[in-house]
Amino acid sequence: MKKIVLAAAFTAAASTAFAGGMSEPVMEMEPVVIMEETAGSSSGAGLIVPLILVALIAAAAS
Repeated sequence: MKKIVLAAAFTAAASTAFAGGMSEPVMEMEPVVIMEETAGSSSGAGLIVPLILVALIAAAAS
């Protein structure tokens, strides 16, 4: 009797799992790419780090 109840439970679970059938695939739209412009080297920010490194090397050498 337990096997019959167990088989009925599995059958009910399997039938509800496939009750919806196959649905149409949903195609997602491509994401919009936003490009941000970076600061140019004319602002001087690109020179600060090398100047600090040169100063540290000069201080360590002396």
